[in-house]
Amino acid sequence: MARECDVVIIGGGPAGLAAGIYAARARRCAFLIEKEIPGGQIALAATVENYPGFPDGVNGFDLSQAMKAQGEKYGLSVVFAEVTEITSSGRLHVVHTSDGDYITKAVILTSGAAYRRLGVPGEERLTGRGVSYCATCDAAFFKDQEVAVVGGGDSAIDEGLTVSRYASKVYVIHRRNQLRATPILQERAFAEPKMQFIWDTVVTEITGDEQVTGVRLRNVKTGAESELSVAGVFVFIGQQPSTDYLGGRLRLDEGGRVFVNEWMETEIPGIFAAGDVRRNAARQIVSAAGDGATAAIRADQYISENFSE
Repeated sequence: MARECDVVIIGGGPAGLAAGIYAARARRCAFLIEKEIPGGQIALAATVENYPGFPDGVNGFDLSQAMKAQGEKYGLSVVFAEVTEITSSGRLHVVHTSDGDYITKAVILTSGAAYRRLGVPGEERLTGRGVSYCATCDAAFFKDQEVAVVGGGDSAIDEGLTVSRYASKVYVIHRRNQLRATPILQERAFAEPKMQFIWDTVVTEITGDEQVTGVRLRNVKTGAESELSVAGVFVFIGQQPSTDYLGGRLRLDEGGRVFVNEWMETEIPGIFAAGDVRRNAARQIVSAAGDGATAAIRADQYISENFSE
């Protein structure tokens, strides 16, 4: 039998957890549906150093668990299931999941985006131990050390420049012989003396026991293999927004992210989007939490305006 509520939040990253806190504190019946672990990508971070209020940093898993507990304190229900589809029934929306259906007045999409991974040995095991997907989050850990940046687009070069503020050398490993980044970013990268480019090359393995110690490389043109000693590997080969369950119902940009206005509203009344799943997101924990709070505040107003008691 379908469950009924005021708000369903899809995704348990910082945007979803913040939305859950605000929705529950507004005394709305709120379900947060997460298919894996609360916190999303931040749950994998050994230390988060740029979240306000933690001058010495905070463990990502601990931060996400604290946000979850805060929401549950006010009545948020957290359900572990996978969302398969969203349909509408009049003014109501139906969220279909592997745990059954949820009939709701408002839906907040906070399903985030997954970093595309290299898919090579050592990557998963050493994530958070030298393998990173966020320079803003982790670059400071590699002060005066040599690191590798994998990718050649805007994100790779922009984040690589961020890493160069701390690292002694940044090896940019790209599978092609020229960058795909915008000209202005290329100019900055080529002018940065700490950045060295390794062209026509892919990473075949990330090495290290408890921490990253290096990478194994293969030249795609010659087949020649080599090894490079580095203390960290930053992977920037794109993100894939988690929006498959939308089935084309909402307008997405070229990268697959949801269009919203300043109140996180989509073009469908009662459906909101926040955090990394939305277009032009800053992709930081603090901004995602702000997005989630904004969406929940507006969802509360929407319910009051459209569903009289």
